[in-house]
Amino acid sequence: MKKVTIVLLLLSQLSLFAQDYKFGKVSKEELVEKFYPLDSTADAAYLYKSRRTYYDYVQGDGFQSVTEIHERIKIYTKEGFDLATKSVAYYKPDYGKSQKVASIKGYTYSLVKGKVVKEKLSKNSIFEEKKNRSYSIKKITMPNIKIGAVLEIKYKLISPYANSIDDLEFQYGIPVKKLSCKIEIPEYFIFNKRSVGFYFVQMEKGSKSGAIGTLDFRIDVFSFNGNNIPALKDNEPFISSIYNYRGGMKFELTQTNFVSIQGDLTNYSNTWEDVSKQIFKSSSFGTELNKSSYYKHDLEKILETSKTISEKITAIFQFVKKQVKWNGVNGKYTDNGVKKAYKERVGNVADINLMLTAMLRSSGLDANPVLLSTRTNGFPLFPTLEGFNYVIAMVEFEDGTFVLLDASEEFSMPNILPTRALNGNGRKVTKEGKSSWVKLTSTKHALEENNIMIKISDDMMVEGFVRTKFDHLNALNYRKNNNHIKEENLITKLEEKNNFEIENYKISHKKSLEKQVIRTVKFSSENLVEDINGKLYIEPLLFLSEHKNPFKLEDRKFPVDFATPWKESNTVSIQIPEGYKVEKLPEPLAIGFPDSLGVFKFQVSHQGNKIRTLSILQFNNAIIAPQYYAALKDFYSQLVEKQSEKIVLVKI
Repeated sequence: MKKVTIVLLLLSQLSLFAQDYKFGKVSKEELVEKFYPLDSTADAAYLYKSRRTYYDYVQGDGFQSVTEIHERIKIYTKEGFDLATKSVAYYKPDYGKSQKVASIKGYTYSLVKGKVVKEKLSKNSIFEEKKNRSYSIKKITMPNIKIGAVLEIKYKLISPYANSIDDLEFQYGIPVKKLSCKIEIPEYFIFNKRSVGFYFVQMEKGSKSGAIGTLDFRIDVFSFNGNNIPALKDNEPFISSIYNYRGGMKFELTQTNFVSIQGDLTNYSNTWEDVSKQIFKSSSFGTELNKSSYYKHDLEKILETSKTISEKITAIFQFVKKQVKWNGVNGKYTDNGVKKAYKERVGNVADINLMLTAMLRSSGLDANPVLLSTRTNGFPLFPTLEGFNYVIAMVEFEDGTFVLLDASEEFSMPNILPTRALNGNGRKVTKEGKSSWVKLTSTKHALEENNIMIKISDDMMVEGFVRTKFDHLNALNYRKNNNHIKEENLITKLEEKNNFEIENYKISHKKSLEKQVIRTVKFSSENLVEDINGKLYIEPLLFLSEHKNPFKLEDRKFPVDFATPWKESNTVSIQIPEGYKVEKLPEPLAIGFPDSLGVFKFQVSHQGNKIRTLSILQFNNAIIAPQYYAALKDFYSQLVEKQSEKIVLVKI
């Protein structure tokens, strides 16, 4: 009995020790640890991740929110060194009230000759950067980083904007051993609370008392405590933003009730209609749509030669793209304002696309702005002002069809939006302030089509041509990624990718946006044919073969996001060298993906002295839901296996 009591006492002390996360006190056991026990592949881990958000009352200013952060990070590999630099973004506009980052403290702990040594974060290692006109970044660089070190940092984010609470994050790119979050909200603020992502942490609700002078009030306390939370890394392909799928909690203000103090009750964003109306009423949105004098003369010139609906749309769209260049800043509200952007010829997304909408309306077209969330901003799952961060233009026709336009993208075309804007549905807002959902994804497949012809010399050198066509979103992305690069650099890049030498290179329609981009390459290679014991082995698709399955997870709880339907078509013609004949060709294969979501067709045929390979890979949906992941992984496994099979030629 005595032994049992001692064991229980030791276990109790161990439990208490494990829960001791006092700032400035790190254990030797934490420093000795060589890898994270539940994930040996982790480069780092949060040993402790704590957040407390509460409200202070400032006389004369009202409530402000304060968020305290405490992080303890263990570094296991050199790849984990990136965690030693912390970037804290905060709202700091050129005019108006700002947030501030304060009380920054930090230590780096290491083990030296068996003793715990800590080095204090220096003020000289804390920098401030201006991100844009609205946000700044406090960059904190921890000292003396090495494998095995433990980093600890603490700071406060103080905000005068009490109506907003930053999203809670439960999951990160590294595992979390212990998570502790607490949100304390005065009874005057009513927030909706919504879980996001695919990892859930139980919420516990309590309350406590608060006071402003002699006025007592209730504070609602929401606590979230988690242990051993797995990482959700961003190394899987085809993800809009990994932040969309990591577990967390969103807080959206629905009401402020100060009736007991000043007789004031205000409702916010209860429906998408409310959100749309609130945005539309802004002087940086709806008011900007009503301005027209600044473009009146130029529009009259455009309409002198553009008479049909199609001509008007095209001419106005191209005019705005040339008149105002995008400054790289997203936004649903104008930054400079449409008149200033027009005059200075530069602006943010809203400056440009609200201007475009206004000009389309003035030409007699049924045009409206469409609010959306970019891929990096996540999905607006419930009515929220923060859910939208981008706006485009829409023109509707009498037959019920419509065209979407984004003049902030130099290489975009009607109904071909840039990838950043392809994120589910957008919200059309009419002149009357009414709104409805609009599908953003194009019905046109992003197309890449390769046509290759080769012949093989006596010394096994391959010479040939490859003609590649890019269309729709693929054409936009090609121009965006390559038009600014020198031709010699493009040639080098392509040679390295395909392991061949280029003798002639030509690009057609680089700037003719209404046409496909066509790339023609004459090449040679000594790496495409294997000669083994007198037999020639050739992959049917040559350098276009897929050798690795991009999908490696056993189970994927979030969708595969291609951004758009797409199709890749490859045709290869191989001239059989003299003195050889076909011994073996790969068998044909046709795989249909469930529910007509996609297809893979592969066929190798022989006629005369030519071998012809046709390979088509097509997906008809931009999004492949998680329940199809196992089928998708198997689909690609079969594709890789088939494309890796060889054509075998033998001597006659």
